[in-house]
Amino acid sequence: MRQREVLEQTGEKILQNCRTQLFLSMRFFGSALDRLAPKMDLNTTTIGTDAVYLRYNPNFLLRRFVEDPKNLCRTYVHCLMHCLFRHMFSAKDREDPELWDLSCDIAAESVIDTMEYPVIFDPVREKRAQIYETLKQKAGVLTAERIYAALLKDRPDYDEQCRWAAEFRLDDHSFWQRMEDAQPPAPPQQEAPCALPGAHIRNLTEEEWKKIAGRVKAEVVSYGREAGKNPGALEWTLGYSMRRRTDYRAFLRRYAVVREEAGIDPDSFDYAYYHYGMEHYGNMPLIEENEVREAKKVEELVIAIDTSESVSGELVQKFLNETADVLFAGNSYFHQVLIHLVQCDDRIQSDTKITDVNEMRRFAKNFTVRGGGGTDYRPVFQYVEELEKRRELKHLRGLLYFTDGYGVYPKRAPHYDTAFVFRKDGDNDDTRVPAWATKLYV
Repeated sequence: MRQREVLEQTGEKILQNCRTQLFLSMRFFGSALDRLAPKMDLNTTTIGTDAVYLRYNPNFLLRRFVEDPKNLCRTYVHCLMHCLFRHMFSAKDREDPELWDLSCDIAAESVIDTMEYPVIFDPVREKRAQIYETLKQKAGVLTAERIYAALLKDRPDYDEQCRWAAEFRLDDHSFWQRMEDAQPPAPPQQEAPCALPGAHIRNLTEEEWKKIAGRVKAEVVSYGREAGKNPGALEWTLGYSMRRRTDYRAFLRRYAVVREEAGIDPDSFDYAYYHYGMEHYGNMPLIEENEVREAKKVEELVIAIDTSESVSGELVQKFLNETADVLFAGNSYFHQVLIHLVQCDDRIQSDTKITDVNEMRRFAKNFTVRGGGGTDYRPVFQYVEELEKRRELKHLRGLLYFTDGYGVYPKRAPHYDTAFVFRKDGDNDDTRVPAWATKLYV
């Protein structure tokens, strides 16, 4: 047997051993472990993944398997984390690839460090804990995107960046830069001759890995806490990574009603008849433009702002600016509207009535937080009910509540649509939102 074949078989057996240990200890990884086929690659001195293969140097696997088999299992999980969080798919778009690599490694390790499974567990060293704490203060949430943005803003010096890279790097990311910009359609799944049992060689897109991440997240709920073990931050971080920025325009169309308003309706105007009349009868068009038209517009809306201590004025300002951009865009609303901008922590702090776009702009520009206590969402719903009883709100279509989710929710669903709005990249708790409400991320 040729030496290459011996090395390939040895590498596959080592990875099969790791895969078996991981599956027996953490069954929720089953659908992810099944996806990466091993492939010997002498272009690397260690191991890495391109989201299709686990590419390894056989000498590295042999040495690591003998010296530190637990570290090899942890490296396997580290590579899986990159795939589940789809780190490699945006690597080429980053301004600083080395900083992105570091951010991805820190994000992967920060999750693994919370998982209490002996097969991968390693006590968090004080140096590493200090780095996590520093980054949490800057980034809020330790995702690769948030860490990268924080490091770009406050870049570590070269020596510090090298020390951090040595602390967190377990795999080779060079395969990320060589990934094809557009992967071809996946061929029918076939058992690969060099693959681990159950693994298939196929091109896995970012969207497919997102689906796999969703399945892993669901399995964490079923198997993650078996035998008293703690999957740590994996479930929450996977859920966080799968959030999508919501199109406010699409959502707010649900609140629209049909009304007539002054203005030319171009859809009802026939230029052929108009031109015929002008040509044959002189200055006498046969059809005049309609001076009113039907339009779907939002009449009444309540926007509540959580002003507790956990929600900063800066975040509220960003939310107002983004909301204003939508409210003022194009022809979405009546010239005369009624928007109640309510500030509330555990009680109503203020209610500002907005009747035109200029007032909305001024409010957003000069906004100051009123409040700072705990968070209770119920007073806003009670206040809206009072406004309706007093007929100050007659055609309320919905309520948007900007918050971080840490508060007391009402148990009873109101008759109008309700959406709790979270910052997509914020430190939120969206797990307690009632089933009757919508969760939005902007």
